[in-house]
Amino acid sequence: MTEQFDLPEILFISSYPPRECGIATFTQDLIQALDDKFKNSFSIRVCALESGAPSNIYPDEVKYVLDPDDTAKVNRMAQLINANNETKLVVVQHEFGFFHGAAEESFSKFIDAITKPVIIAFHTVLPRPNDSLKAHVQHLARSCESILVMTQNSAHILQRDYDIPKKQINVIEHGTHLVLHLDKDVLKEKYNLKGRKVLSTFGLLSSGKSIETTLEALPSIIQEHPDVTFLIIGKTHPGVLKSEAERYRNFLESKVKELNLHDHVRFINRYLPLTDLLEYLQLTDIYLFTSKDPNQAVSGTFAYAMSCACPIISTPIPHAQELLRGDTGIIIDFQNPEQLAASIHRLLRDESLLAAFTANTLQRIAPTTWENSAIAHARLFEQLTGNELSLKYRVPAINLAHLKKMTTDFGIIQFAKFNLPDINSGFTLDDNSRALIALCMHYELTGDEGDLPYLNIYLDFIRHCQQPEGYFLNYADDHKKFTAQNQGSNLADSNGRAIWALGYLISRSGVLPSSMIDHAEQILKASLRRVESTHSTRAMAFALKGIYFYNQYRKTPENLMLIRTLANRLMQMYRHEAEDKWKWFESYMTYANSVIPEALLYAWMETGDQDYKDIAKSSFDFLISQTFDSQGIKVISNKSWLHKGKAASNFGEQPIDVAYTILALNLFYQVFNDENYLRKMESAFNWFLGNNHLHQIIYNPCTGGSYDGLEETHVNLNQGAESTISYLLARLTIEKHVQSSFQFVFHQQKNLA
Repeated sequence: MTEQFDLPEILFISSYPPRECGIATFTQDLIQALDDKFKNSFSIRVCALESGAPSNIYPDEVKYVLDPDDTAKVNRMAQLINANNETKLVVVQHEFGFFHGAAEESFSKFIDAITKPVIIAFHTVLPRPNDSLKAHVQHLARSCESILVMTQNSAHILQRDYDIPKKQINVIEHGTHLVLHLDKDVLKEKYNLKGRKVLSTFGLLSSGKSIETTLEALPSIIQEHPDVTFLIIGKTHPGVLKSEAERYRNFLESKVKELNLHDHVRFINRYLPLTDLLEYLQLTDIYLFTSKDPNQAVSGTFAYAMSCACPIISTPIPHAQELLRGDTGIIIDFQNPEQLAASIHRLLRDESLLAAFTANTLQRIAPTTWENSAIAHARLFEQLTGNELSLKYRVPAINLAHLKKMTTDFGIIQFAKFNLPDINSGFTLDDNSRALIALCMHYELTGDEGDLPYLNIYLDFIRHCQQPEGYFLNYADDHKKFTAQNQGSNLADSNGRAIWALGYLISRSGVLPSSMIDHAEQILKASLRRVESTHSTRAMAFALKGIYFYNQYRKTPENLMLIRTLANRLMQMYRHEAEDKWKWFESYMTYANSVIPEALLYAWMETGDQDYKDIAKSSFDFLISQTFDSQGIKVISNKSWLHKGKAASNFGEQPIDVAYTILALNLFYQVFNDENYLRKMESAFNWFLGNNHLHQIIYNPCTGGSYDGLEETHVNLNQGAESTISYLLARLTIEKHVQSSFQFVFHQQKNLA
């Protein structure tokens, strides 16, 4: 695509790396997330705050460097911002330490002077302010369009103690990183902690962290758990180092010596790269947060620990009180080593409680990922800038990592616990059929020879499921044995999907090995003997698609007859059920609805029968009238389905229905060349990226997997085969539009497959 220029500019005013500061790291993480999600919606520049003469070498996004203590430079900066027509919004990351003494007054005048919309994000909100502080904050509030805070407690303080109107305050929680959740034992061995129970804390060291509380608790912990190691991760805060050198670290080291803790405490005295930090947190069994500052509104270190699913014991700062509930962590009093020791004992004695805390922490923290934080920030930016800014989601690069992780030498595993394959869930024909189609699409797109072994695995699984009579079973366990589920389930739809997959593979004979085509054709021929006895609506539609594709490879009167037979049955169902206000094949809509009109359109493409085309279009247009609104797609809820004459239920949306809708929209766009179908395809795909009622990601760019569902209040974080393959089917389907159409904005990065 042609690179887009002259995007509206958003200017962040903050400390910024390489300055070692929690707010600098926060700002960089937020900007990176905004760039990843919305690079083609706006550009981001930074005004880096640095006292005195600049001593840091900043990255390219830093446009200005500002000394907040230099009143003249602060005044000139306001003039520069106002004169820049590209700058549409200013976002200030505020910490009182940045603007102290005379700088406080010059900062107030600076905000007054800016004529662009301003957002001030308060990282600290002090309760019970004196008159001077209250007046200062109120002045800032009057000079900006919005105040951002990270906790509901901070919002409450602003309303109660500063009289700031609620409508001016927005709460966006501190962002957290998506992580791969690597094997804890492997990581412990990597860092020479094998066989140890690991407690940890991290962050720039200062006395306010009260790490001595943990050291004083350790002797009683070690008596019962001699395998405990406590990691103190992080170098001394630069401000502390300047004022008191290493006095606090020396104090902690003397405390370790006094309590004879040498074998149980490890100092990691450096500023860790993010990858290393996240690995240390993932190998941590319990994370300890012992800050003694009751007014610390939020902690980035706390957020990092939660992103790695650490069970946490914390003092009652507002951030902890909001995030830690009875099922995600434990809150203790300030500077109370006895309570800390008792809480650690409780968790180390109960592995099941530790595991439950880990799972619940992941669910609680999911809405706060940096990707979701970026969406929340961008929506606020859009609101405050009016027509100056329009959000366009970036399309992620194609990533097969999770699909391959879920695949064994037998097939693709059905379910996952978060992003870890659950081999006990077994395998299904449904998933392996869909995986076969997705890998065919990927191989045709990339020619990646690494796809061929996976294609053979999925094809062999389909063959394994085929019975002597030609039909297929659906469920197999982790020992390759068919399960009792096959006797209690309707297998018609699974058989239809297998026919679709086989036909699709065969139709790609121009790019796939002939031996694979021959194998698939042998399986398909045996299955087609039973197709005429199929009467399940979706099974007929899946099978019709498969036979259409097969007929592109080997045109026969028998194939054409089967296409007509299935299409006529669907057409008769429509004529029996359709009315003026219900143009559908049944008296209800359930799952995979779009495959039915899509199949009829394929039937028209092969036969030229105008009735098929007309019914396909009228039914599909009716379907999308029920599943799209001005905000985007909202597929039929799996809670109660949609019945004729009744209102649709909300929530319970699954990736597979979004993917099938995109497949159908793609075909209808090809046939009718109607831009409305293309726009809806973009809108539907953005559902995976965060354009849904929760404004949260469904696709996980860290793993390459897709979450299993969108519920009323949360996202189902398991990344099973069906959801992951569904995302890939959608992503691969839109690829040609990504490459050629202005409708899509492509995330240009290396293909991760």
